[in-house]
Amino acid sequence: MKGKTYLSFRKGKGPRIRLPDDPSSVAFTEAYNAALTGQPAAPANGVTRAAPGSIAALVASYRKSSEYLSLRATSKQQYEHRIETIREDHGHRSVAGLNRERIVVGILQPFADRPGSALDTLKKLRILIRHAINIGWLKHDPSIGIKRPKIGKIRSWTDDEVAQFKARWPLGTKQRTAFHLFLNLGQRRSDVVRMAQTHITADQRIRIKQQKTGADLLVPLHRDTIAALAAFDMQHIVIITTEYGKPFTVDGFSGWMRDAITEAGLPMDAKPHGLRKAAGRMLAEAGATAKQIMAVLGHATLAEAQRYCDEADQAGLAQDAVTLLEGHKANRSTQTAPVSLGKRSNKRGES
Repeated sequence: MKGKTYLSFRKGKGPRIRLPDDPSSVAFTEAYNAALTGQPAAPANGVTRAAPGSIAALVASYRKSSEYLSLRATSKQQYEHRIETIREDHGHRSVAGLNRERIVVGILQPFADRPGSALDTLKKLRILIRHAINIGWLKHDPSIGIKRPKIGKIRSWTDDEVAQFKARWPLGTKQRTAFHLFLNLGQRRSDVVRMAQTHITADQRIRIKQQKTGADLLVPLHRDTIAALAAFDMQHIVIITTEYGKPFTVDGFSGWMRDAITEAGLPMDAKPHGLRKAAGRMLAEAGATAKQIMAVLGHATLAEAQRYCDEADQAGLAQDAVTLLEGHKANRSTQTAPVSLGKRSNKRGES
């Protein structure tokens, strides 16, 4: 950028590795050969220095900021993966040279076939841009006007899919136990994976501290969950563990649940988080208020829980309306046809 040529190495879709500026130097040859063999050479002093004003320098500055340091450990882990990818692929670029076209074409375009990754990259890039504005490296946000990549919303499981999963995984299996912790408690995977026997109270309730919101919940155990836990041989403090008895990571737990869902013959869009959606749907259909749904699922705002109530009301009202229509049409037909008189009856709607 700004008339200066930068040299870098990239193999396939791997990370872009910055090379020394002088291709005739020994340092360039060593760095190139190291990158080619997959073992990038480390600087002599063991410290990689980002060029001043570069995206790599911005990432280093953000990692030292109070905003980043105050993140919860799980959030920091999720941020770190994407931010490191941005640093590896675009760290050599100038922050001041960022504009809408370069962001869309240079940074987001490689994820054209992966809208979820594109959206996450844009989100994290905007965090870095906000930090750049705060420290005076930018005066305005060059990402303004860039549309968020559209990704499909995670849907609720249907009642038939719930029954199908139960049919494949009987009570006593680890898969069925995890299923009930998802469905009957309506929690996220990051919360289900940490649930332990010590969280269950004597009066059959479970204490949950949500990772995403920090909310402290005390939720009664549904009778189906109690039955599932009673049938499951819990050998460890954490309820759901790996085959080696170790706690799952969040991603490892998701992959394990994905395998269980696939083996039950359910489609790819039946995701673990869809069980949380199903919990909200079923609560609303049972007549729970938005505040009651909010108390179980731990939503931060009433509007989030109200959506379930609105959807349940719409479905119920539509069913009532069609039932009324069917009854109305039935009553418009007379029980006796006036064929003997040779003319149509004027008594419409009368029996």
